Amino acid sequence: MQIQAHHQRLAALRGVIADIERKPALAEAVRRPDAVQGDVFPALGGGLVQEVFADDLRDGGASLGFALAQAWGLVTPRRPVVFYLQQGEDAQKMGVPYGPGLNWAGVDAAQLVIVRTGDMTEFLWAAEEVASCRAVAAVIADIRGEPKLLNFTASRRLSLRAANSNVSLFMLRYGHGRASSASHLRWHLRAARSGRQAFDDRAPGPARWSLELEKGRIAGNRTEWVLEWTKNGFAVIPQPKPSRRQPAGTPFPGSPPTVLGHRLSQAG
Repeated sequence: MQIQAHHQRLAALRGVIADIERKPALAEAVRRPDAVQGDVFPALGGGLVQEVFADDLRDGGASLGFALAQAWGLVTPRRPVVFYLQQGEDAQKMGVPYGPGLNWAGVDAAQLVIVRTGDMTEFLWAAEEVASCRAVAAVIADIRGEPKLLNFTASRRLSLRAANSNVSLFMLRYGHGRASSASHLRWHLRAARSGRQAFDDRAPGPARWSLELEKGRIAGNRTEWVLEWTKNGFAVIPQPKPSRRQPAGTPFPGSPPTVLGHRLSQAG
């Protein structure tokens, strides 16, 4: 009897492994963006899991803006909503998306569903369930700290769910730690100096981000961008090339040798 039960368990395990192997590999789960010409940020399709790391909680607004700008480009009549997940206690410390501000930026607040959970177990369950829904364009998961439940296994489950249903998942993280995960892309985001205000040069203009791609690859080998959020998508801000400065200690042409002033008085 025990031998028969043992064989049944082995057969069930083989079935689970076969089901996993039939799924696409994480690195090939979604179609990668093609190389783009010119100084533009590529449009990233659905099904990607992106980690967006900011150094501090005060940059949470910038991280949310970057995720929303991408998520809103994935909204279609068949996928009309974006979900924003947050633990209940974090809403008091980090705030929540501001409806009128979203509308001003071109995001319809009526199509943003906010979910607050009691703990990380509920949070991960909600993330998996929403990422499995084919009527969802994207999920933005705002995660404070380094919860132990969000390990590599949990991130792999989320990656497989997102790839299978073609739902993009943005995981907003904070701090300098980088735990192993099954995400497709990992960004390091910093707030950049805002653009110019058309009617007042001293007033803040459009929001900008400085981005560094730490994991994954898009648009060839490029890893750094400065982006500005517009109602028509991202605008890439070209950065001036560093000037070729003369190495320190090299005398300018025609300058007198240092030895000439060696014995001169230094009294003022």
